[in-house]
Amino acid sequence: MFGLFLGDTDFSKIVLKKVKTLNINYFIIDFSKNNRFAKEKNSHKISIGKFGKIINLIKEKKSSKVLFAGKIAKPKFSSLRLDLKGIYYMPSVIKAAKLGDAAIIKAIIKILNNEKIKVISSTYFNPELTLKKGNFTKLKPSINDNRSINIGIKYFNNSNTLDHVQALVVKDNKIIAKEGRLGTKKMLSQLKKNSGGILIKFPKKKQDLRIDLPTIGLQTLKDCNKYGLKGIVLKSKKNVFLDKIQCIKFANKSKIFISIR
Repeated sequence: MFGLFLGDTDFSKIVLKKVKTLNINYFIIDFSKNNRFAKEKNSHKISIGKFGKIINLIKEKKSSKVLFAGKIAKPKFSSLRLDLKGIYYMPSVIKAAKLGDAAIIKAIIKILNNEKIKVISSTYFNPELTLKKGNFTKLKPSINDNRSINIGIKYFNNSNTLDHVQALVVKDNKIIAKEGRLGTKKMLSQLKKNSGGILIKFPKKKQDLRIDLPTIGLQTLKDCNKYGLKGIVLKSKKNVFLDKIQCIKFANKSKIFISIR
């Protein structure tokens, strides 16, 4: 039996749908804000502070593997009620929280490893959501575009391990915008209309690729079109690509390229 730690965003629902299609036995630990999986079978709403309860449930279900899907936001630590294992483990989670939401999940993974529970890739059941190298649209990057893209990729390769940037925009061989803690949509909203930039979404350096993969969907394409971006670049097999067919169709219509490196 697989344990599904599910948070917010459509990705968590897509993973659950695929698991059901494959007739896999599962149970859910619902980490979403509004208990969005309350009506699902075998769904359990457990506070992040109740590590003892979470671990006991996993062992009770005889599950040796779990996965994380969807955004798991930082909790309000001051209001958490802790069990004994929560008291023991919470300091490491609070310390990790200072580095961002992804660091919280990393801390939880480390705790699960200590308890002999393996965390598998969030795309384990959905490999079709990742893309291999290549261009997936009629429009392709120009020679100058490729120079700009290489500068963006070099930035990711040289970034330090604590850098939270997972997306940036390049234009004319310069980085013109970097993603902050509020995410890609906020970064794009600060661009001028008809910006002519290229969005690059790559994993952070030394990122745990079982979780928090750079994700795009149809809304990302619409935002890129709104601000006049020329293209989107992702890393091969290290991304989550939602609404793939719709996205490629929209990109072709809007003359935006999608390139996987």
